[in-house]
Amino acid sequence: MGDLFHYEFMVHAFEAGTIIAIVAGAIGYFVVLRGTAFAAHALSHIGFAGATGAVVLSLNPIIGLLAFTLGAGVTIGALGSRLRERDVTIGIVLAWTLGLGVLFISLYRGYATAAYAILFGEILGISTTDVTVTLVAGLITLAAIIALYRPLLFSSVDEDLAAAKGVPVTALSTAFMAILAVAVTEAVQVVGVLLIFALIVTPAAIAVRFTCRPGVAIAIGSALALAFTWLGLTIAFYSPHPVSFFITSLAFGTYVVVRLAVPLRARFQRIAISSTT
Repeated sequence: MGDLFHYEFMVHAFEAGTIIAIVAGAIGYFVVLRGTAFAAHALSHIGFAGATGAVVLSLNPIIGLLAFTLGAGVTIGALGSRLRERDVTIGIVLAWTLGLGVLFISLYRGYATAAYAILFGEILGISTTDVTVTLVAGLITLAAIIALYRPLLFSSVDEDLAAAKGVPVTALSTAFMAILAVAVTEAVQVVGVLLIFALIVTPAAIAVRFTCRPGVAIAIGSALALAFTWLGLTIAFYSPHPVSFFITSLAFGTYVVVRLAVPLRARFQRIAISSTT
């Protein structure tokens, strides 16, 4: 284990991965609860268009990624507060921004290495500055979640009742999508835009199968995201294969095991109860 932290790039990878995993686990619970997994997936692809645009302008791809995900998140939140409206809005915005991405790639005459790296993540290339930026963004994201926790949870469980009680549902949806955009931008550095479900959606989807208590579910989701990230980094250090492959495989494998184990457990319990009566 000492070899892992002998290299500076691995230390930075663990630092950034830890921050991103905690944030992803926290916001992932609300993504699952609100049924916005498609939104998280779409924002990551929309962000790729922003990254390619930034490359064309000779800017840091993360700047374009954040600008596009934040703009799209606010637009989706403002125009589609209801589930059906939101999905339609996401599809429209996603199609347009993917078209922009194709345009930006065609305009760039060089090889957009930095932009393409965002597709699959580049956690082993994170610098000290990137870790600092990730930490600041992570703290802002967590602070926003804590500040909006009660009304966000209320509207996520029953949007109609929350609106009837005076909760500003549309404004809350817009704020949440903006927070999600920042979280997606952070997570992209680890798993890339194509694999965003591994950290934001999968741990939370596993956690909600074990408990209905929000605080416990968030803690389990964050712990799972941390475990997937740390194990993925450790295995990749001793392997020639990419980190994102191991992180996503660990997340997927765990989800499959849980999906199969929970019904089997319930079935065995029913059999045990019937045999005793």
